[in-house]
Amino acid sequence: MTAPLIKGYCPGALRPMQSGDGMVVRIRPFNGRLRRAHADGIATLASVHGNGMLDLSSRANIQLRGVTQDSYAPLMEGLGHLGLLDENEAAESRRNILVTPFWQTGDETPALATALTQALGAADAPAIPGKFGFAVDTGAAPVLQRASADIRLERDAGGGLILAATGAALAKPVTSLTVIQEALDLARWFVRTRDNQTRMAALLGQGTALPEGFIIPRQTQTYLPAPGYTPLGAMVGLAFGQLPVETLASLAKQGSLRMTPWRMVLVEGARDLPDVAGVITDPADPLLRVVACTGAPACAQALAQTRPIARRLARHLGPEQILHVSGCAKGCAHPKPAALTVTATAQGFDLIHNGRASDAPARSALSPDDIIKAL
Repeated sequence: MTAPLIKGYCPGALRPMQSGDGMVVRIRPFNGRLRRAHADGIATLASVHGNGMLDLSSRANIQLRGVTQDSYAPLMEGLGHLGLLDENEAAESRRNILVTPFWQTGDETPALATALTQALGAADAPAIPGKFGFAVDTGAAPVLQRASADIRLERDAGGGLILAATGAALAKPVTSLTVIQEALDLARWFVRTRDNQTRMAALLGQGTALPEGFIIPRQTQTYLPAPGYTPLGAMVGLAFGQLPVETLASLAKQGSLRMTPWRMVLVEGARDLPDVAGVITDPADPLLRVVACTGAPACAQALAQTRPIARRLARHLGPEQILHVSGCAKGCAHPKPAALTVTATAQGFDLIHNGRASDAPARSALSPDDIIKAL
């Protein structure tokens, strides 16, 4: 089997990635939020300069698909007018920042996210690897611990601000005045200390000790993401994180959008959300427990379509089972193990239990019907 091509970076707007259906242009919303005008503008640009389909990523970004060489320049001009571009490619690549969607007006979260954005955009910012990221998870309790990040701003059980490293149970006490510099210092320590590791957990997992000062126990996340109404608005899901421009435009009419890494968005202020095509509002919908990459033919490396089979398999899942359907062994959509993983190969589909897309299968060369019987 031919090994999939590992590109080693995530696409951006200033550094798009070629795929089977054209270029993928990923927008990283500042502070994890799209104002109504931003969301409506993205929908318009995607319909004119892309193929009309959008993806929500596991890093709370939104990406346009089907962009061509000819449409890229006018798309960039439009995104620039909306204020959605970084100053340069280096600043964009460093600005991998997740922000808790549950901040309230007047709390520290937006200010901390803005300060971190500015610091990472500076010329002397640490030269972190392309997939290295930060989480501003500064609500009373953490909600982003299961999302991909390496350096985290959290609170301890007493409400104090702490700086945490993914893979470590203890954190460092900080203040709102020192936390950004402390976060940059920790990133610089990582860059100096690492060998070939690109993520914090890998470095700490090999036994490397953090610098002094990490002495405060971290809280453990209990929050489970689910659609429903919150005091801040309506949380809604999107199957496979995919939405056509019409869906984005419809959601934008209801309020500004706070992005999440759960393939859900929080629609600010929405109290009585109308039916919107493609939006999941039922927390029991099994599609919420299915992850599927773009698949063929949109992804040049995928060996089969993924989302049609994912929809078929969803209704056969057991309670709380997570299913990952991957078009190849890279497993981009879900790098972590899943209870059930289905990986496309040149001979059919592999079925993997409690593993990743690249792990050894329990059964191979299966058809969709074979997988249903095996479940």
